[in-house]
Amino acid sequence: MADPAVAPAPPEKVRRALHLLLFRRGRRPGVRDWELRNRLGRDMDAVLTRVDQVLGDLDLTLKPVTDPGVVEEGGVRYLAVLKGTLEPAEARLAGWRIDSLAGLAACLALVLAKQGRVPREDLEDLVAEKLGRWRTETLVDAFVRSGYLFEDESGLIALGWRTYAEVDLKELIARLLSTKAEDGAVAELDELTDKTSGDG
Repeated sequence: MADPAVAPAPPEKVRRALHLLLFRRGRRPGVRDWELRNRLGRDMDAVLTRVDQVLGDLDLTLKPVTDPGVVEEGGVRYLAVLKGTLEPAEARLAGWRIDSLAGLAACLALVLAKQGRVPREDLEDLVAEKLGRWRTETLVDAFVRSGYLFEDESGLIALGWRTYAEVDLKELIARLLSTKAEDGAVAELDELTDKTSGDG
């Protein structure tokens, strides 16, 4: 039931917000906070609540991302992202092979285990163990281009804007820890989880 204290969102502004979110302008998807405020005015909060409801019917959700890699001048960028999870067959339709997704999971796990930054060579060594040296460099480049990883000028790899937008990192850690894998990166996640378990 709608909260009577919150004014209903004007339908034309809901449509405008959906257009801004779903039609890509520039290199990255989504829309910046200041742009939404300029277009939606004082109704912005009510409009975004309604937009999230509309997206929910499509198994999508509205997600604010505050990673510096995606926000050019401070503030937040809003993205429409998947609410549930993809089945393996659906992930293939999205353009990713299963072994590529496994490589991405390994990369994210190692970055998390190393407190957020890892030399590219260490990352490539880990992926090469499972997928072969010949594919590794191409895959890591693809993850950086796609926004899942971010590489700075010194060759250190961190999590990229798309990881913050699309990946449930707590769920990823939990799934990795629940396996019997003997991977060094996964083992180090035990320590990371202990340190962050007080966050709630």
